[in-house]
Amino acid sequence: MAEEEESLDGLELNEESWWAHDAEVASSGFFTMLRRLPLLVRDLLKLSWQTSKVDTAIMVGATLVSEVFTALGLLATTDVLSQLFAALPTPDRVLAALPAIGLLVGAMVLRAAFAEASQWARARLQPLMGRTVDARLVRLTSRIDLVAFDDPDFHDHLQRVSHGANRGANQLLWAVLETLTGLIGLLAVSGALAVLHPSLVPLILLATVPAAWASVRSARVGYQMSAGLAAAYRRQSTLKGLMSERASAAEVRSYTMRSYLLAEYDRIFRWVVGYELRAARRQQLAGIWGQLLSAVLTGVVYVALGLLMLAGAVPLAAAATAVFAIQRAGGATRAALDGVNSAYEAGLYYEDFLAFCAEAEARVPADGTVKPPVDLDLVEVKDVTFTYPAAEEAALRGVSVHIRPGEIVALVGENGSGKSTLAKIIGALYAPESGTITWGGVDHRQIDADALREHIAVIAQDFTHWPFTAGQNIALGRHDSGKDLDDVLAASGADAVVARLPYGLDTMLDPSYRGGTELSGGQWQRIAVARGLYRDAPLLICDEPTASLDARSEYAIFESIRRHAVQRTVLMITHRLASVRWADRIYVLEEGCVVEQGTHAELMGLEGVYAEMYTLQARAYAQEG
Repeated sequence: MAEEEESLDGLELNEESWWAHDAEVASSGFFTMLRRLPLLVRDLLKLSWQTSKVDTAIMVGATLVSEVFTALGLLATTDVLSQLFAALPTPDRVLAALPAIGLLVGAMVLRAAFAEASQWARARLQPLMGRTVDARLVRLTSRIDLVAFDDPDFHDHLQRVSHGANRGANQLLWAVLETLTGLIGLLAVSGALAVLHPSLVPLILLATVPAAWASVRSARVGYQMSAGLAAAYRRQSTLKGLMSERASAAEVRSYTMRSYLLAEYDRIFRWVVGYELRAARRQQLAGIWGQLLSAVLTGVVYVALGLLMLAGAVPLAAAATAVFAIQRAGGATRAALDGVNSAYEAGLYYEDFLAFCAEAEARVPADGTVKPPVDLDLVEVKDVTFTYPAAEEAALRGVSVHIRPGEIVALVGENGSGKSTLAKIIGALYAPESGTITWGGVDHRQIDADALREHIAVIAQDFTHWPFTAGQNIALGRHDSGKDLDDVLAASGADAVVARLPYGLDTMLDPSYRGGTELSGGQWQRIAVARGLYRDAPLLICDEPTASLDARSEYAIFESIRRHAVQRTVLMITHRLASVRWADRIYVLEEGCVVEQGTHAELMGLEGVYAEMYTLQARAYAQEG
């Protein structure tokens, strides 16, 4: 096997960075996976049972019963042959054999019926299990700590599992059923022959050895090929998506990427074909040797049967039944090994899914049980530190901020100073590593996070372009409130956007759907502002809410936010310092620390970082004018 691994793995594509996970999986040996398989099967059957107890019971039970009728059919075959071989064939002998023939036919019919019932139950289970797997995945990913999406390893794992989890579960279900069918069939055949003559059992098992050896030999290469090609297939899928999806279509053309992407796709394709051909050649050799050995050992079995017949140990009818049993045992062995072989590949995906679920469960934050306080817009941030998973340095270091109800508080600073990170912590999206944050005097760890977020509205710079109608985009999360949209449309300037849409608020804001349309960046920004205002929450967080707007629109939006903030608390983040002059308090961040705080007048009087930034911007605006 070491020689096979070397010959199949020693290709240049292994050096690609995206290969790392699958190269690690491929390094696992065939028998390593075989040892893990029982646990995977146990987990799969547990999932199947949770999905549908009735279908799981039918699938397993019908498989067992159908193979019991295989054994009865063999015993009935012996009775038929005994009657026919007892003397020269006569009408009387045929009549005497009719009951046994009826039993044989009945056993065959019942075996086929239960086998079909098992297949029917599996066909029902597959879509149900697919839904169960997908539902488990989305339920977990929608609950995990937001910071997990900033962890490159976790994000890669999520993307990998999203494409393979459903496939792995359904393929493993098929493989388990195939394996059970083969193993139970082999046991049934052996049990039937043990009734006829115990010496026939080792003969039958001997006849299955070549097929088993060839299948295992082939499966070892097949397992390695499945694991070894998983990364290449995923990379091909990524490249195909880049060339065929709307999100990347514009840049593919703008940067003339078509030739490069096609060349990369073809390079991987050629590598995959070469890999598959080398594996197929080794599997063919194993198959040829298996057939040769099978022919030799089958001959040995037939010779042994002849000797047993000559010695009078095995009647002619039992010997004839043994011939049928040899063929049936060979088929059962192949079915079992084919099922095990398929389970290896499916096991890769399913085991990856289980590992992801375990990791995701560990990343679900512990939720508090206390209801949000009435004065939750009284926010106190004390000595908060926060570091992103892949970062070497902290994004926030010992930050303290105080927000009183009804205030407009601004966070300013250069890119990377920690403004948006602090806003996410105040918005209950990130949890600090150290330090405390309280809402209305209650520690964040004690409050029900979802209930808290119901009282917070966020207008983000990197908001989502939801593939919903304009009305649904604005009423997001408040779709059942019944509140009229006119006020927030006017306040955000989105009324002018909606007026130009072909179906008004009922227009789908995604051109990939029939009747849908696309908005400009500024138009989307107005929709996002309307969304935040419509939420009508006591705490409004505005993270660069006017980044895509012109100066006139920006001024109008800020004026609307100011009017909206009369009975609200607002946390404002912006690079345009002219817009924060009216803030009650301004915090200046630099490299994750608060370096200055105060009103606009107080900060200008300090002649520090804020005064320098404001003066530079004012000078630039004056020069532009």
